[in-house]
Amino acid sequence: MLKAEIRIGLKKGVADPEGQNAKKALELLGYKNVNDVSAEKIFVVQLDMKDPAEAQKVVENMCQRLFANPVIHDYQISLQ
Repeated sequence: MLKAEIRIGLKKGVADPEGQNAKKALELLGYKNVNDVSAEKIFVVQLDMKDPAEAQKVVENMCQRLFANPVIHDYQISLQ
């Protein structure tokens, strides 16, 4: 069995209102040294597979079809 961790984030240049709101809130709380905040999503998928290369292909397909919008998102996959 393999576990895939998929980290989805916005591409550079795409507005991140959730991250910017968090940054503003941190500044209001007195954290003046915060340079930037970005919001990301993490999905953890348990796979009933043994071959990491095949699992990588399957998870890539999941990202392309469901988890990420290729126009605005970048994603990283790590298998364990």
